[in-house]
Amino acid sequence: MLPRFVGRLGVADAVTIANAALGFLAVVVAFVDVHLAARLVLLAAVLDGLDGVLARRYGGTPVGPHLDSLADVASFAVAPAALAFVVVTDGLGVEFSSAGPEAIGVGAVCALFVAMAVARLGLYTVYDAGDEFTEGVQTTLAATIIGAAVLAGVTDPWLILGATAAFCYLMVSRIRYPDLLARDAMVMGVVHVLAILIPDVAGRTFPYALLTLGIAYLLLGPWLYWRGGAFAARVYGNS
Repeated sequence: MLPRFVGRLGVADAVTIANAALGFLAVVVAFVDVHLAARLVLLAAVLDGLDGVLARRYGGTPVGPHLDSLADVASFAVAPAALAFVVVTDGLGVEFSSAGPEAIGVGAVCALFVAMAVARLGLYTVYDAGDEFTEGVQTTLAATIIGAAVLAGVTDPWLILGATAAFCYLMVSRIRYPDLLARDAMVMGVVHVLAILIPDVAGRTFPYALLTLGIAYLLLGPWLYWRGGAFAARVYGNS
């Protein structure tokens, strides 16, 4: 007897499900190799954009948007929170098994990140999915900035903790972020892939480039990126 998803899920859905699996792998790997975990988070972001391209090319399914949000919980909520937790606790010299105030505080911030990311994903699916903008920082962008920072060697524990805490508010803020134009999404995708494949080339050029692009969109996108309300079809997910 065939599984019930046969004939009901499409190729885009398969990519979305793979995205969720990458999120789990990133969590596990984070406790062994933070750089590899960061690369897995960035790879999940690439798949998050790819599933949208495939859905438009081959057609989506009714379950696609729900799968997308579920997968994003793993890859852009739990995985970056775990990555941040490991980087910060390692940097502060806090033992994982410790129940001291430092470990509890870091854990609370990372748990809040997950909670706000889940809230943001639910709000996006219901209210923003059909619009040319989204309210609040995209979970994909938050995860990308954290992952790119780790790959670029920006691992100051207080800086990573501060960024994680800031995203807790920014993801559920009312700041409007416009969809990326297709050409700009393609540039981001290429830099993503290069940062994943050759992160150490030329003094970590590509992780730094990805981090710079991500921060530029984070800070300037809501005010300088609008183009008369006319945007190309989405490539880089806004979830």
